[in-house]
Amino acid sequence: MIGIALPKGRLGEKVYSMLAGAGYGCDAYESGSRKLIFSDEQGGVKYFWVKPADVAVYVERGAADVGVAGKDVLEENNPDVYELADLGMGRCRMCVAAKSDWRDDTSRTLRVATKFVNVAKRYYAKLGRDIEIIKLNGSIELAPILGMSDVIVDIVETGTTLKENDLKVFAEIFQISARLIVNKASYKFKNAQISGLTQKLISEVKK
Repeated sequence: MIGIALPKGRLGEKVYSMLAGAGYGCDAYESGSRKLIFSDEQGGVKYFWVKPADVAVYVERGAADVGVAGKDVLEENNPDVYELADLGMGRCRMCVAAKSDWRDDTSRTLRVATKFVNVAKRYYAKLGRDIEIIKLNGSIELAPILGMSDVIVDIVETGTTLKENDLKVFAEIFQISARLIVNKASYKFKNAQISGLTQKLISEVKK
């Protein structure tokens, strides 16, 4: 069987619908059910729901053969997995944002508020900029408004929250979307099944 880790929420539901359309449906699946695992012996697939940030951990450690994770999670945690396909869903951007009148004073250390510590460190290391990381878990936009940070590194979807709080994007670090990832050992030993699933899923994405 192929074990597939799906992120809880709308993205996971959408991916499951596409997999079902590709011939990997599961009779045991019920939308809205609180059941965490459902499998189809005949179809050779087992699905389980996990927190989006944990999908890559399950795949890396072999609890799942494949999974769907956001590029933001992959860039932040750098799991030891293969990335097979860009599913083109959940599109947004990882950006540097600050108050609209902000100007960088390069004579002092830049204060960066973010949940994505590793992403921020790598980005500013490439620029050769000294930074102080302020780790936050939510409402990152508050940090520059309250003067706690100079900039934030965060996910931007529509940009509405930034505009409403007099913040703006100053740099885009990378584009984010949902990616199909695979455990390295699984890719070696279940290559035919996983390659077949990948191609069928990509065909569904293109429809």
